[in-house]
Amino acid sequence: MSAEKFLRATQPLWLCCLLLLAFVSPSRAGTLAQFRTTVGDIEVELLDQDKPVTVANFKRYVQGGAYVDSIFHRVTTNNLLVIQGGWLTVSNRASITNWSSFYIPTFPPITNEFGVGTFYSNDYGTIAMAKTSDPNSATSQFFFNLTNNAAALDNTNNSGGFTVFGRVVRGTNILNKLNAVHPTAAIQSVLLGGAFNEFPLLLTAQPPLIDSDEMVYVDITLLSVQIALTNNLREISWNSLSGLTNVVEYTTNLPPSWNTLVTTNGTGSRLAVTDPSPTNLFRFYRVRVLY
Repeated sequence: MSAEKFLRATQPLWLCCLLLLAFVSPSRAGTLAQFRTTVGDIEVELLDQDKPVTVANFKRYVQGGAYVDSIFHRVTTNNLLVIQGGWLTVSNRASITNWSSFYIPTFPPITNEFGVGTFYSNDYGTIAMAKTSDPNSATSQFFFNLTNNAAALDNTNNSGGFTVFGRVVRGTNILNKLNAVHPTAAIQSVLLGGAFNEFPLLLTAQPPLIDSDEMVYVDITLLSVQIALTNNLREISWNSLSGLTNVVEYTTNLPPSWNTLVTTNGTGSRLAVTDPSPTNLFRFYRVRVLY
């Protein structure tokens, strides 16, 4: 399997971004989002084509840095099995004495897309938007389905159904670790300034306090391929995926006939390569991540 992102560069520089995943047809492909959690990394294919409003809303929060140093604030183990985030971020997370939390500022609620495009069930390994009883109330909060929650969350009598907008393509072992994180009952958090009945912790804590290093942190980024043009040479940069082969390719034709520009091992950090050829002013580029 592989994840791909395409960009075209001309003179003057013009960019067009579209992420594709090789194991589906281009019409079904979506943006790749990276969830770096305390217990490991998860990669998620976002369903851009089928849930455009929901994905655009989520990407807006990611691109604005809303989920940097965020935490999972809720895990359920009764009728549902989900872990939920997108509500709180923290500062100085390494220092308990200077630690503080903040609510993520939200954009206006979005329209529920449960019945839009291809139907995706709230099955294990999917991500969906959290909301109130109002079907059109989703903002910044999301949750991972840690089991098959279709019976409850695919029911349109339950808030109009919960919109799945992505699916895990790598990191189900991390979901299994999150599956083992259980809520602490009736704990009073001085750090968060309130009482929480479903707060996920990594360690066994005793009321009335919890420590900052017991929380499940999550940072979210996108593959985010970009092109910079300098002295007629194009630099292609992207957020690489650690431990996987990242392949940068180009084509001068449509439909495409791809040529390898460089193959490299992902480090988890942002990488950049330069196309040494200044002669062709019309090229599409893509970055593929081999799973």
